[in-house]
Amino acid sequence: MVESRDRLLTPGEVASLFRVDPKTVTRWAAAGRINSIRTPGGHRRFRESEIRELLRQDGSKSAAPAPAAPAPRTAGDDAAQPV
Repeated sequence: MVESRDRLLTPGEVASLFRVDPKTVTRWAAAGRINSIRTPGGHRRFRESEIRELLRQDGSKSAAPAPAAPAPRTAGDDAAQPV
């Protein structure tokens, strides 16, 4: 549930948080990837709580450890291994 006192962010502020261009934020909103509100003047605004939640979700995806890749072997590796 979103509070009615939730701060509204501009596309530029959202872009700064996601480290993308403001036009990218506008395209996301037009495509329905993120919710936006239109001001009486037709400008887009975004609820801060929703944006913070998206950032948390995005952070949890990138924070997942990647599977460890095996170390590359070189020609001398076999000779150095005791048998």
